[in-house]
Amino acid sequence: MGSDRVHGSEALFDVLSLLLAAVVLVPLFQRFGIPSVLAYLAAGVALGPYTPGPVVDLEVTRPLAEFGVVFLLFAIGMELPLSRLRTMRRYILGLGLAQVVVTALAIGGISHALGLGSSAALIIGLTLAFSSTATVLAILVERGEAVDHHGRIAVAVLIFQDLAVVPVLVLLPLLAGQERHMAEALALAGGKVALVMAAIFVVGRFLLRPVYRFIATARNPEVFTAANLLLVLAVAWVTGEAGMSMALGAFLAGLLLADSRYRHQVEADIEPFRGLLLGLFFMTVGMSINLPLVADRLGLVLGLTLGTVAVKAVVLIGLCRLMKVGLADGLRVGFLLAQGGEFAFVVFGRALELKLLDGGLGQSLLASVALSMLLTPALAALGRRWSQGLAPQASGEPIPETARHLADHVIIAGYGRVGRAIGRLLAEHGISFIALDMDVDRVAKAREDGIPVYYGDAGRTGILRSVGIDRARAAVITVNEARQAERAIGCIRQAAPHLPIVARARDRAQEQLLGDIGATAVIPETVEASLQMAGAVLRSAGIDEDAVERSLKGYRRRRYGRATE
Repeated sequence: MGSDRVHGSEALFDVLSLLLAAVVLVPLFQRFGIPSVLAYLAAGVALGPYTPGPVVDLEVTRPLAEFGVVFLLFAIGMELPLSRLRTMRRYILGLGLAQVVVTALAIGGISHALGLGSSAALIIGLTLAFSSTATVLAILVERGEAVDHHGRIAVAVLIFQDLAVVPVLVLLPLLAGQERHMAEALALAGGKVALVMAAIFVVGRFLLRPVYRFIATARNPEVFTAANLLLVLAVAWVTGEAGMSMALGAFLAGLLLADSRYRHQVEADIEPFRGLLLGLFFMTVGMSINLPLVADRLGLVLGLTLGTVAVKAVVLIGLCRLMKVGLADGLRVGFLLAQGGEFAFVVFGRALELKLLDGGLGQSLLASVALSMLLTPALAALGRRWSQGLAPQASGEPIPETARHLADHVIIAGYGRVGRAIGRLLAEHGISFIALDMDVDRVAKAREDGIPVYYGDAGRTGILRSVGIDRARAAVITVNEARQAERAIGCIRQAAPHLPIVARARDRAQEQLLGDIGATAVIPETVEASLQMAGAVLRSAGIDEDAVERSLKGYRRRRYGRATE
């Protein structure tokens, strides 16, 4: 009993040390504009066994840290509904597969040329082909770029890398000579992946939403939060037991909820868990950095790190260009995914156990992977800066200072067919407006006509502030893409809690969803089309024009309220 108490006290001290380091270092780093990822890594280095001062037991924090990646992937899955994922299949199965194969061949070939055996070279090539899901997604989420074009491409490549975890794990004992039938083992692993993923989607499709509907009717927030945790951890456990990445299971669980009406509440419930546990993950990465080893083999570690980053960046940028991705996006993807991944700690550790790698080389590889993860924020910033320098035209004409000081105006998100009609009507009544659109050609044409339309995403707080969201009289959401409309409404509502927001919806289901997010009035296209048809029928039946208009106006008033009069 006494030893259990002592062990519990030591574990509590470790947790307190981690929390104290996070509370002190994260705000300090952010004060100087340094990403929080680097703060967590620095805290881990300070508390690790390789530096003077208090030492935290890595085995105490590692299980909790793994859940940080799990919750992060769950949140990303909810941002990518199946409809969007289907549009990404070209990048998942095309760019993702090509990146892993070409990078593994390049790094493996270089390793073999430097004198390593074929098995060791293959392991190093395959393992270093993978990137850090946690680091990359944390940067994308922190900057609000997870659903941007380059962010979606990066996520697609990471998805394929997670799917490729199983064959690599199966390959290790085969290379060590513990199993003979390599093709059979790999086929069995692939079949297991397909079976588990199919089972998760079938069960989720038929059971998940009815269960959530039942839980929501109880109106018990504690039960709802418990259901969210149960879903994430249960699906992650299933994929983990099947030999796949737990993070992949969490991503699949997020996909199941991506199109549901409960998505935003689920995101709010898991946010505190995700942030804290992800911070613990980065701390464990920092604690694994063996500073004395890095110092003793500084040349080798730096060479491995710079070589890995250079090869991966060049391969990714080249493959992006082959797949017709713009140079600006290709640069950002290449530098974002140029680091080694957390999966390397598992593979290289297992390879050391199986005597497939020399002990000194294995430790140097682990140190180089950790160092490359440490460099990721700087690499991402470099890619972003170079992409802006090479493709300044992609961002459209900058918003001028005169527009930044407008007041009592209307902000239109989306300047397509509906946005143009609204803009013309506003201009006829002498109401000033600014429109934001993500189509460069559409923006350029409008600017040629002297219309105040600028390139920008209404789902970004910085863009909204630049067009005077705090001084506007109303906002109108006309974008076609459902996710973009949801993000815009959520961001506007956060920046201007009392601003009237009128949104366009495709149907009744989207009308309900946008209203729940914060739109003041939502106009479904299907309802308006039916009203126009009803008006035509009434007129053809001989009903007086004034009576028809009164009927239509009364229906709109009852349905939408004063916001649409």
